[in-house]
Amino acid sequence: MSELRGAGLRKGVALLCCLGAGITAQGVRAGLIEAVNHTHWAINRFSVDGEPGLDIIGPYQGGGGGCCYVAPAQWRPDLTVRVTWQAGIAFADDSPGFANWPKYLEWERKVDAQTRHLTRVVSVPNYDGEKRCGITVHFLPCDELQVTTSCYAYGSPHYPIKTPLRLPEPLSCQK
Repeated sequence: MSELRGAGLRKGVALLCCLGAGITAQGVRAGLIEAVNHTHWAINRFSVDGEPGLDIIGPYQGGGGGCCYVAPAQWRPDLTVRVTWQAGIAFADDSPGFANWPKYLEWERKVDAQTRHLTRVVSVPNYDGEKRCGITVHFLPCDELQVTTSCYAYGSPHYPIKTPLRLPEPLSCQK
């Protein structure tokens, strides 16, 4: 859980920014778009239904703080969100720098070759009778996703997704 500590301050600042502009025409309060990354890849950018989450999410970290997601007042069984994201290597500490331009370009091609652009449509779980607070996307191995509109923080006993932060990476993923 210590990996998720600085996300609280970001969440508070983003929430303050979001509250002023987060009222829809129907009077429903919009919430933050956040993420929890359960993989060894960095989530370089992501969006939910076209609305961006703001932070890069490192491996085994949480963040986001984009604004805004509004869950419909009434949940329905066909309710989905479209999540688009870019995943890639977590750290590029082996950069040769710009002094040797051909070597830098080769390094950049290597990094780009490990970058993936992905889109998934995922079902939103039933939230009838519960308070809704934006949306949190959980990025799982094999490019799987889970989402929740829960107001509880990840790791809370009441948070609906119990998936551990550090999951073993499978040797292969089913297609």
